[in-house]
Amino acid sequence: MKRVITVALALVVSVLFSVTAPPLARASERGPGPVPAPPGLTSAEVSFQGFGGLTLHGSVLAPAKARGPVPGVVLVTGSGAGVPREHLRTEAVEFARRGLAVLIYDKRSKGYSNLRRSYSELADDALGAVGALRARPGVDPAKVGLWGLSEGGWVAPLAASRSANVAFVIVVGGNAMPPIRQQVWNETSGLRRAGVSGSLVDRAKPGLARLGADAGLFAEAFFDAQGVLERVRQPLLGVWGGRDLQTPPEDNPRLFAQALRRGGNAHYTFRFFPGADHAAHMTADGGETRGEALAPGYADFVVSWVRDATGGRLPAAPAAFTSPIGADQDYPSKEVSPSPWWASGWMQLAAFVLFVVAFTGYPLTALVRRLRGRSVRPVSRWARLASGAGITAVLGLFVYMLYLMAAGRWPDPGPVLGGRPLPWLVLQALAVATVAATVATGVAARTAWRSPAATVATGERVRIGLLVVAGVVFVPWALYWGLLVP
Repeated sequence: MKRVITVALALVVSVLFSVTAPPLARASERGPGPVPAPPGLTSAEVSFQGFGGLTLHGSVLAPAKARGPVPGVVLVTGSGAGVPREHLRTEAVEFARRGLAVLIYDKRSKGYSNLRRSYSELADDALGAVGALRARPGVDPAKVGLWGLSEGGWVAPLAASRSANVAFVIVVGGNAMPPIRQQVWNETSGLRRAGVSGSLVDRAKPGLARLGADAGLFAEAFFDAQGVLERVRQPLLGVWGGRDLQTPPEDNPRLFAQALRRGGNAHYTFRFFPGADHAAHMTADGGETRGEALAPGYADFVVSWVRDATGGRLPAAPAAFTSPIGADQDYPSKEVSPSPWWASGWMQLAAFVLFVVAFTGYPLTALVRRLRGRSVRPVSRWARLASGAGITAVLGLFVYMLYLMAAGRWPDPGPVLGGRPLPWLVLQALAVATVAATVATGVAARTAWRSPAATVATGERVRIGLLVVAGVVFVPWALYWGLLVP
């Protein structure tokens, strides 16, 4: 049954989530190849086994002249299938220049797509990389930890919670909230910066994310980040850029602290770098594009923290959490709960089918009758408006949401009037017209059918009745999506 709803709902919303098919299974995955060693560093190729026996490949950058075994760190990248190791070359080089052995590897694409991904599998990949780095000559195996960026901020703590071989955890632009909450914040804050407020961001965006999760198109939507952090026993460093526009930089530290404290772990440190973006790179436009250079002092701080954390000088967080200094979060994030039963994927699909059948069936029936030369006087002219406005509002909602998602991370919602984009105002006007026309149609039909002289065919009663039922169901549906809410 779950497969049925997944396939059915995918026909409606898969385009909205840019669905791509996963690649063919392979026993080994290799990216562009080795990362050359800059002066003063060495570069060595490594291979290791990830989840399911998949062979992954990477490069280890390390100081060319080190005095004794050095601490090591495995870098876990953010979202995307098959992200090449080169993506984290800047971080790897800067950390290695300061005395760490750094492993960067090509991310898997097998089993990873917009439709399917598993943080558990990615965590096993990361643990395979930890094992490979621990086995390298010149690396102190007791001082190897994990660094995770963005999506890696969910993966690295999960891996650490499974293995005592992980000495520490660093998250950059990480989240202690479910992915669905982070994603909705990311999308709605972009619209808010464009001047949008009201039901489009408060109802429609969260509703679409929940629908995607119901349809199986939002993998790991409700991943239990808090539960994972409660099981992390290693010291943890959280790093956020003050102009992180993808992850809420003020909300997450408090959530990290709460979860770690519940698990009995007070060995954590949070640091903010003003003017830096999601990846702690400097940004020249307020966080919208990623710069090449790391934030000043970031690499020094990370390496110093690692040396302390692995040298017996564990960080000690204050007993009371204090608000972050240096973060600049424009809008708060909000919890996004799973769909209630009455708004579940099944109910959304049923409502959509009803709207298509009823709203399009009314004019199509009239057209067929006309072509057959059987003209029937309509019970009410309002029925035409209910039919036309209803189907336009339903299809228009999904078309507009598709446009917003296809427009990229920072969409142009169109002209904004009083906090509402013009296309959204048009959809809301159509929704109001649908409700008003449905009421008028129902009243007219009731009056006409009660007349002693009325001779209404059964087919016409079914046609009007179905239209009115669709109009009635349209009311809670439109309220849920925000079309009837300011």
